[in-house]
Amino acid sequence: MTLSRRALIGAALGAPFLATGALANPSAVRNNISSFTMQDWRDHFPDLGKATIVADTTSRALHFWSGDGADYRIFPTSVPISDELTKRGYTEIVRKKVGPSWTPTPSQMERYPDWKPIGPGPENPLGTHAMYLSWPAYIIHGTHDTRKIGRRSSDGCIGLFNENIATLFELCPVGTQVRII
Repeated sequence: MTLSRRALIGAALGAPFLATGALANPSAVRNNISSFTMQDWRDHFPDLGKATIVADTTSRALHFWSGDGADYRIFPTSVPISDELTKRGYTEIVRKKVGPSWTPTPSQMERYPDWKPIGPGPENPLGTHAMYLSWPAYIIHGTHDTRKIGRRSSDGCIGLFNENIATLFELCPVGTQVRII
C-alpha cells in the first residue's frame, strides 16, 4: 500500500488515518507529512524474530513489523520528557497486561511523595493495556491523557493512544524484540 497525497493531507488535518496507526510501505517515501522517519528493521536487527518494534524518540513514532514482515505499522507516541529519563538500546517484551495497575517509581516518589498507586480504570496513567520490557519500570502502554501523544511527557515509558495500544497488544507476542532509539 502506498500512501496517497490525499491520505497524507488527511493525516496532517488530524484524520483518523494517523491516530489509529498507519500501514506503511517501506519502499515508499522515507518521510511522511508528520515527520515520522520510516525505519527499516534491517537497520536495527539481524532478523524479525517473533515480531519487532523500533520506538523512535526523535520522531515520536513506534514502528512495528510482524515476524513474517508482511505487516508494518507506524503509531504516534509520547516519549520521555528528558534525555536523562530516556533509556535507549535493545530489550524485549517480557509480560503483557490488560487493565494494568500503576505504581509510582522510586524516583517519582522522591519528586512527588503524595502520589499513590492507581488501579485499572479511566484515571490510570498506563491506559488500557501495558507491555512490560525487560528493563525495570519501562513500559509500552496506553494513556488516558491523549494530549501527551506526540510530546515529551513521560518518565521513561513509550505511550500510545488507548486504541493503538490495544491493536499493538494483539499483534505483539511476549518475546517481541524492541529497540528504543
